[in-house]
Amino acid sequence: MRHGDAAFDACKDSERQLSLQGRREAQKTGQILAGETAQVDLVLVSPYLRAQQTWQLVRYEINPPGKIVVLDELTPESDPALTASLISAMAEVQQAKTVLVVAHMPLLGYLCTEFVAGIEPPLFATAGLAKINGMDNGQLVSMTAPQNAI
Repeated sequence: MRHGDAAFDACKDSERQLSLQGRREAQKTGQILAGETAQVDLVLVSPYLRAQQTWQLVRYEINPPGKIVVLDELTPESDPALTASLISAMAEVQQAKTVLVVAHMPLLGYLCTEFVAGIEPPLFATAGLAKINGMDNGQLVSMTAPQNAI
């Protein structure tokens, strides 16, 4: 999941906050996620403020997850191969069947290509959600955007 729309009025990229539109988008995507997924076993969230705020809004819409981890490797310019390996390892250790990653572009698009062979990196709308079945030779099942969030 990509973070919701964020304002550009912060001194540092990591301190950008969600806009009102971004808050609405995150809530809408949380509702969509709640309707599609019975349980999230592991949540991995970027340390950046806008991703943290997105997660805080989504968490009120879904069943409580098994474990939540703030992962420094989920920043926009992180290495996708290294991050994908870390996500897979954490999911295995936690015995997680369903993992929610809340992060940023361009990383999310590249992570999709790490988990799904032979695809171009997809573009995520703000608060957009990609559903992938399986981490090894996975399948991109759907891309969802909170179109009616505003």
